[in-house]
Amino acid sequence: MKDLYSNYLSKPRSLSLEEMVRIHAEMESEIGTDPDALDLYDELVEASVRYSSFRANWRLWDRTVKADKDASRTSCHNMVIIKFNQLSRYLKMRGWNAAWRDTLGYEEDDPNFRKRIGDFACYVVFINSVSAR
Repeated sequence: MKDLYSNYLSKPRSLSLEEMVRIHAEMESEIGTDPDALDLYDELVEASVRYSSFRANWRLWDRTVKADKDASRTSCHNMVIIKFNQLSRYLKMRGWNAAWRDTLGYEEDDPNFRKRIGDFACYVVFINSVSAR
């Protein structure tokens, strides 16, 4: 098996599972029962599900399929980032720190933060999926 968690952790700006659990708990705590924050979180989950489908299939697709789907994948990734930003801005308006957003990082500071945000979006999908049982 070539896709190991330890290999992922060696990548620049990767997040450990413990870090992802902590970031998600911070988000959950700030969102609470606020209906608007919950709606924004649902939008984030929807965007993350769409994006994670591209991520999950990427290594399985050949170059032709990747080339065909690359613009859509990038668009989905952009939407995920937008949804994280919207949720963060809303929570800040409500008086929360939303420090989790800074922890995820900004692609303007390092392109690897874009990947990190995508990684965390996949974690959000994982949590949503296992919680649906």
